[in-house]
Amino acid sequence: MTQALRAAASRLENWIKNDALPLWLARGIEPQTKANYERLTPAGVPDLTCSTRVRVQARQAFFFAAAYHRGWCAEGKTVAKNLLDFVHKTAAHPTAGGGYTHLLSSEWKVIDTKQDLYDHAFFLLANAWCYRALGEKAYLDEADRLIAHLDARFGSAVGGWIEGDYDYACRRQNPHMHLFEAFLALYDASGDAKYLARVGELFALFQAHFFDAQHGVLFEFFDENWARLPNAKGDTVEPGHMMEWIWLLDWYHRRTGRPVAHYTKALYARGLEIGMDKSGLLFDAVSYTGEAIDRNKRCWGITELIKASLVQIRAGNPQAEAIAVKAVDDLFTYYLCASTPGSYVDQRGANDEVVVDVAPASTLYHLIVAAMELQDHFELTAQ
Repeated sequence: MTQALRAAASRLENWIKNDALPLWLARGIEPQTKANYERLTPAGVPDLTCSTRVRVQARQAFFFAAAYHRGWCAEGKTVAKNLLDFVHKTAAHPTAGGGYTHLLSSEWKVIDTKQDLYDHAFFLLANAWCYRALGEKAYLDEADRLIAHLDARFGSAVGGWIEGDYDYACRRQNPHMHLFEAFLALYDASGDAKYLARVGELFALFQAHFFDAQHGVLFEFFDENWARLPNAKGDTVEPGHMMEWIWLLDWYHRRTGRPVAHYTKALYARGLEIGMDKSGLLFDAVSYTGEAIDRNKRCWGITELIKASLVQIRAGNPQAEAIAVKAVDDLFTYYLCASTPGSYVDQRGANDEVVVDVAPASTLYHLIVAAMELQDHFELTAQ
């Protein structure tokens, strides 16, 4: 079976290198601004009519910096630098004293100035990887400025950060999950223990609030004091996020030695039990009791299943390798099957029909991480 997993790893790596990178270099970048388009249409051309989320620039800066660092894209260093330069010039917040705005028009003008915690997690991640790829201290300095800004403007007395500078209905675990990832990436890039300490703060949030030991699930939505919402929204879990936390917790364990296996084992078993449909894809949302809430299935969910399964292979789960191999095959069958090589289908419906056929640039973040984790798995198992 290991040979099948190696073949699956090579298949996804080759898709990133030979299909995705050439397509998005050729069609994903606006020639004048050097910004990244929000998405490609089913014909594989930029959608010139839609607005663009500012965080797409951060996620694509990460994508190209990571591809350069891997030796998969010689141009990646320049593209990543251009993307962050564009954001500084165009989308820096005009009055907040730090951080970025939220949305750009199709003419690349700011049309929504709100500051969102989730957005800024990806700017920390992008700066970590640009520092890794380019070796310029300015990227670490920018990350530190952003962290100070988040602490000052959005820090919460009961842990974590509030959602942003706008009215919101609840607090979410999702931005904190990506901050967990960003601080780990900053630690890996710099070796500075101050970033690992911030990961520890977020691990405490995971232990105290996000993870529910009774049901073996990860909850999503909370009130201002991190109490789970007392309604159907509070009952919601996202199987893809359960899988994503397995990968993150294992990464944290490998950097600190903290035991996490009781969390990762529970999340994996329960995520498969309540989150997987008959085809092997992950529902977008289910109740913690197992009822499907959103039967659609986004592309990113299967990438997280791949990453979680690799963790479980290393933990000795005898079923995980077959699940990982099938998940890569399913990724190609259901999502990396667009008529334009390097593009993809974003979402399948309850009966596996295509319900979103555009290719958001933001999905490349998930795809390249899955490709890198598959390659790194064999190094980790050889240690």
